[in-house]
Amino acid sequence: MTLVELSHRITAGMTTYPGLPGPRISDHVTRVETAERFGPHAAFQIGEITMISNTGTYLDTPFHWYEDGVDLSAVPLERIADLPGLVVGPAPGRRGLDADDLAGLDLAGRAVLIATGWDRRFGTEEYGAPEHPYVTASAVEALIAGGAALAGIDSVNIDDMADRARPAHTGLLAAGIPIVEHLRGLDRLPADGFRFTAVPPPIAGMGTFPVRAYAVVG
Repeated sequence: MTLVELSHRITAGMTTYPGLPGPRISDHVTRVETAERFGPHAAFQIGEITMISNTGTYLDTPFHWYEDGVDLSAVPLERIADLPGLVVGPAPGRRGLDADDLAGLDLAGRAVLIATGWDRRFGTEEYGAPEHPYVTASAVEALIAGGAALAGIDSVNIDDMADRARPAHTGLLAAGIPIVEHLRGLDRLPADGFRFTAVPPPIAGMGTFPVRAYAVVG
């Protein structure tokens, strides 16, 4: 059995999505303060982080898009944990994953992960460029019709950022299919034969949050 890390590290000031602020990470209680109170052998640290929910590798639940959709506290674990995985990608020379890229594949109950290699640009200005890979409306329809449990991508957005209609977010989240964006390392996975997990804390009233996404291979 091999565990494969699929999340980006969260660091102070990092940029995830262009234009959104990076996290602030600091001590809430320092080791010096606790050593003074409890003695040097019981010194400990309590950290503090301030960040927007769309930081690092994160999960979108239906509440992100729809006021009456399930939030982080209500998304079913069977949609985000220990899922049979499938790695797919756009045809060579195309930016968008299309329905024909999914033709003949068994999508039912699976985490469908779209591997584009765009994660290699993470942390650079190029990562948020307009020509980033995405999922087309026809592929969204195929994912929904095929019964996918979850959809993930290693790009800056599962939608074409130039398309204000956002068909992937709109369609997938309406169908109750969670989305994981900003994955990395999908090139280390086989096309199938692995299990995928991307679980956030169960926070009520929030629709997105960072996850520790990983795969179990073998």
